[in-house]
Amino acid sequence: MPIYAYQCSSCGHEMEALQKMSDAPLTACPSCHTANLSKKITAAAFRLGGGGWYETDFKSDNKKNLATKETSNDTSSAPAPACGTGACPACQ
Repeated sequence: MPIYAYQCSSCGHEMEALQKMSDAPLTACPSCHTANLSKKITAAAFRLGGGGWYETDFKSDNKKNLATKETSNDTSSAPAPACGTGACPACQ
């Protein structure tokens, strides 16, 4: 079940609620008891990053790290920066 973030437009109270996707949004603020609670747009706290996070999961011993073996024979230059400038953390 997703965790939704809410904020009251009357008193500014912020809260999170674990709800089903089919549940109706909460409207009553638990702090000031008005019906001015609304959902906030938030970024996901889940990121699949890094090299080969899935490569070693659920594979037998002789098939692990296939991507490493394939790229170790590659003698080309480093890939272009993800953002195009080389200034972001993903490029370093």
